[in-house]
Amino acid sequence: MRTVFEHGKVYAGNGRFLDAFAIEDGRFVATGTDAELAGFQADTRMDLDGCFVSPGFNDSHMHLLGFGKTLAGADLSSHTGSLQDMIDCLRLYNLSHPVNGAGWLQGRGFNQDYFRDVARMPDRHDLDRVSSDVPILIMRTCGHCCVVNTRGLELAGITTGTQAPEGGAIGMENGEPDGRLFDNAIDLVTRILPRPDKADIMEMIRQAMRAANQYGITSVHSDDYCVYRNIPFETVNEAYLILETNNELSLRVCEQCNFTEPEMLERFLKQGYRTGTGSRRFRIGPLKLLGDGALGSRTAHLTMPYLSNQNERGFCLFSDDTMNEMIDIAHRNGMQIAVHAIGDACLDQVLTAFERALSVYPRMDHRHGIVHCQITREDQLRRIRALGLHVYVQSVFLDYDNHIVERIVPPELAASSYHWKTLLNMGVCVSNGSDCPVEQPDVMKGIECAVTRTSLDGTGPYLPDEAFTVREALDSFTSEGAKASFEEHVKGQIQPGMLADFVILERDPFEVPAEMLHTIRVMKTYLGGEPVYDA
Repeated sequence: MRTVFEHGKVYAGNGRFLDAFAIEDGRFVATGTDAELAGFQADTRMDLDGCFVSPGFNDSHMHLLGFGKTLAGADLSSHTGSLQDMIDCLRLYNLSHPVNGAGWLQGRGFNQDYFRDVARMPDRHDLDRVSSDVPILIMRTCGHCCVVNTRGLELAGITTGTQAPEGGAIGMENGEPDGRLFDNAIDLVTRILPRPDKADIMEMIRQAMRAANQYGITSVHSDDYCVYRNIPFETVNEAYLILETNNELSLRVCEQCNFTEPEMLERFLKQGYRTGTGSRRFRIGPLKLLGDGALGSRTAHLTMPYLSNQNERGFCLFSDDTMNEMIDIAHRNGMQIAVHAIGDACLDQVLTAFERALSVYPRMDHRHGIVHCQITREDQLRRIRALGLHVYVQSVFLDYDNHIVERIVPPELAASSYHWKTLLNMGVCVSNGSDCPVEQPDVMKGIECAVTRTSLDGTGPYLPDEAFTVREALDSFTSEGAKASFEEHVKGQIQPGMLADFVILERDPFEVPAEMLHTIRVMKTYLGGEPVYDA
């Protein structure tokens, strides 16, 4: 069936505006002015009534399965104004969702920087007030720190003598574990959690997709293998493929393949997986490596001490040798690579590993990249450009980070950080995302933070010269995300031949005040010309 959408303000991408477009068999077949499409033969015609249309939004770094898992637990993000509020939330959730058998009470989204009643992170004693019988695990919003109660420590076998794994830390108080686990040490607990089966995984993905569609999202780059380390990647892939076969994928998913050991990566490659393997609905993307922690948990690896604690610089999650080996294996085997790097010390390690691999095995258009790219120095920005790297940013992080960056990061580093406009001006491809469930996948909120460099509560602006224009922000959530997955010729713009993924907005983001961008509602979301969300 051929359908013409007319009488709208259509942002086609790359600064182009239209009035109308036609779709057929899941693709755009014609675009232009109302007059140009007035005589275009169609089975149906849809009046956009002046609404704004954009290419479908592309979240270029998130955790779709992790989002679904979070939706199935206690949402602490709206109860993080105080430690007591968080505890009360957990108590109510425990009553309304009683844990059976070997289950755990789980929640995510707390942020100790927002606590008004205490100036510290929760510990096991706080969670013991919720229950001393039911094991409890709560994840900080960043995902780089969790807290378990005493019962949880007992079940995990974490004692005074437990050694933290490389790239992790176990919180201690008076010589005893305090329930706080950082980065790779989180696996000490998550490996013993009950394992969801394939049907559970599919349902979590369904729930997450429905939520993402409400924000106008039609494509995601999703890091899913790390959500349940005790579940093989094959099971996650099979869940997606079943959903695709059943025509249930309401997003196009590019899998950012997260591995921590060379042996597991080799097994993946021996099964024939490479970047680009798959279909337009589910495809293999880059190898994803987690280089360091996060600012909020003070585990991002800096070259200088945190202002909040002169004994802390964070840490890398891989040794230099392992980082080099993982990147070499993937690079030699034709895989794209994307590495999480928040601290500048971690970025040094990653850039050196990329330089090493490319010098030994030169490769054109590799599109290797840096995920987050937050705390940076000017010399590192030049190295990113010279290496031809892609940068996956999360402008929405500024909503929270504006409150802490200049308070915890040395001023000489803070002054050259979050320099995403500088990278854009240098010719680096910069795509945008949310790192959901670290943040909600609220694209309009992310666009506002990119344009204003200000938190929604008015904090900021932080380095306002780094602000994107509205066009740059929209492109970062559309065409630039398509480039990250080598799909710029099939999606990310509204033009003939491309996939008919688009979103209809309540208002025109080019016309509203910048501080009101986050209030623009998504009215409808279309994937391949079919509606997947209708407000």
